[in-house]
Amino acid sequence: MEWIVQYDLHFIFRLLVASICGFLIGLERKSRAKEAGVRTHCLVACASALLMIISKYAYDDLANSVIAAGLDPSRVASTVVSGIGFLGAGMIFVHKRTITGLTTAAGIWATAGIGLCIGSGMYIVGAAATIIILLVQVLLHGNVKWLQKPKLKLLRLQCGDEPEMQQYACKVLREFGITVNDVSIKKDMKNKRMEFRFQIELPGHVKESELLSKFNCDCSLMLSE
Repeated sequence: MEWIVQYDLHFIFRLLVASICGFLIGLERKSRAKEAGVRTHCLVACASALLMIISKYAYDDLANSVIAAGLDPSRVASTVVSGIGFLGAGMIFVHKRTITGLTTAAGIWATAGIGLCIGSGMYIVGAAATIIILLVQVLLHGNVKWLQKPKLKLLRLQCGDEPEMQQYACKVLREFGITVNDVSIKKDMKNKRMEFRFQIELPGHVKESELLSKFNCDCSLMLSE
């Protein structure tokens, strides 16, 4: 009886370690106001560890008969990898051309892997994976300039009948390293006004206010449809 209690305590310890690893990853996600936070990551890690323990040890007393029957208890753990995809898919949102939640979904999947790792007794590997994931989340966050994706924007310039404005605007955009995908011109012959629309890819390091200050006319930046 005492041996059974010690055996179960060892499993409980694994669940606690997995939960702590999930807590640390969830804490970083919560600090950035992401969809999945502390509780979600804790539950994923703990449940994954539990399923790994079941997969690895629940059939010890039936080991010979299970092998003789050609069954594979490890498939319990393999279903976690595919099953966790449904939870991760719920974190991904698509709005127009913008996709959010991919990193959080990947974090959920990685947290499940850590839970499986701790559940199998590989503490050092699980802890190392936790540290690596935290470093990736913190050091390679979107605030790093060279990792920022360009934003699709619509630059609108409203001015008088000034055809040379297009040439000047293209020159300014090139100086900022901005890619122009499309240009359209709308003329108001009655009021002798022109409106230039530039569909651009705005790099993360370019400040919108700094770009707009280069134009001496009515100008604005908005998300491209």
